[in-house]
Amino acid sequence: MDMPIPDATILAQKAQLVGRLQQVLPADAIITDKIGTRAYECDALTAYKCPPMLVVLPSSTQEVSDILRICHEMGVPVVPRGSGTSLAGGALPTADCVVLGVARMNRVLETDYDNRLIRVEAGRTNLSVSGAVAKRDFFYAPDPSSQLACAIAGNIAMNSGGAHCLKYGVTTNNLLGVTLVLMDGTVTQIGGGYLDAGGLDLLGVICGSEGQLGVVTEATLRILPKPEGARPVLIGFDSNEVAGACVNDIIRAGVLPVAIEFMDRPCIEATEAFAKAGYPMCEALLIVEVEGSVAEIDAQLKVIKAIAAGHDPVEVREAADEDEAARIWLGRKSAFGAMGQINDYMCLDGTIPITELPFVLRRIGEMSQEFGLDVANVFHAGDGNMHPLILFDANKPGDLEICEAFGAEILKLCVEVGGCLTGEHGVGVEKRDLMVFQYSKADLEVQMGVKDVFDPGWLLNPAKVFPLAATEGRRGS
Repeated sequence: MDMPIPDATILAQKAQLVGRLQQVLPADAIITDKIGTRAYECDALTAYKCPPMLVVLPSSTQEVSDILRICHEMGVPVVPRGSGTSLAGGALPTADCVVLGVARMNRVLETDYDNRLIRVEAGRTNLSVSGAVAKRDFFYAPDPSSQLACAIAGNIAMNSGGAHCLKYGVTTNNLLGVTLVLMDGTVTQIGGGYLDAGGLDLLGVICGSEGQLGVVTEATLRILPKPEGARPVLIGFDSNEVAGACVNDIIRAGVLPVAIEFMDRPCIEATEAFAKAGYPMCEALLIVEVEGSVAEIDAQLKVIKAIAAGHDPVEVREAADEDEAARIWLGRKSAFGAMGQINDYMCLDGTIPITELPFVLRRIGEMSQEFGLDVANVFHAGDGNMHPLILFDANKPGDLEICEAFGAEILKLCVEVGGCLTGEHGVGVEKRDLMVFQYSKADLEVQMGVKDVFDPGWLLNPAKVFPLAATEGRRGS
């Protein structure tokens, strides 16, 4: 994606903006040099890059409010950024924007075990939320693969999920309240330390809004007691389609595992070379985990293994102890890093009805032949949240464009079978021009009308989510 080089107007605006920001921020919270801003030129969708005008790193809600107020008065676009792990270009800057990173805002503000909640600043990493309550045997359920690095701010922006979302839900199911700063600097509280707030469900609007409506600086999250126990079983199959059919049968049987994860042969091979988890060399495998008391676990796994047996598995391996359970999960948690060691790839994120898994997996295989690019599949099979990894050569002219065209066809397929364009990665820049395949013009107008209310100048996270022509038209009006 080609981005314009800053012109004299932007440089003049930058000088004025820096002068005003220096009045409300410490010197080390403002990054203006070319080398410093380069670290923020992209997120985890590294195919697209653009250095921002400057970067600010506030340490409090008040500083965020001051930054947004100044940018609003000067008409400067702002791109909110958590940890930069977005796989959809959700934190991609524009040349005339300020990147507002919340990484320094990482404190635990309140822990209430009786009411099962924790209040944290939005720059805190996902995994460290569970770490903060582990001593009392509690945890925070959403667990994206990037949970070691990803920030709660980004989780809220994209409504992130993870391997265990089948049972516990995604971010919106575990979010109780936020402190939100609007583009004009107004600070507002939405929700709080209780299940449902009265009036309009504004929390539901904010979660998944991709930084289009405001900047989240604090979040009240639901925490849960750790289960009595958990045990995974690894099941290998001769084909992707058969593995998909097994997932469908498990869900149809009324069993609710905490997770059902899927990996195909290319991903298995890469993962084994990287993590050496001891996976069988088969065409597809499932990791199915259940939890509860020993009796509950045994009963659930008995049903699951009986269902798997009806699909002629090549191997069924139930974890005998915690060490073996950790090894089973080691491979799955290492999958994206393992694939990155052997190839450039684009990670997609479409969601489908689980009844369509066999058909969609077969069509992806056929499209792989048509486009001439290999695909590795690793995803949350239990809720139909697919993550095909399209392999390409970033140094080969035209390969990225072929990859993008292939990815668009996969996402259109997800919509055609009754699914949607995204499950947890968001729309960002990656899927913005595909929104017309899922939503009518009237649907998009309603969504953009909501943004008009929160951000009338369309200064927050520009060029994301909505088709680019619509975005530019709104900003120019």
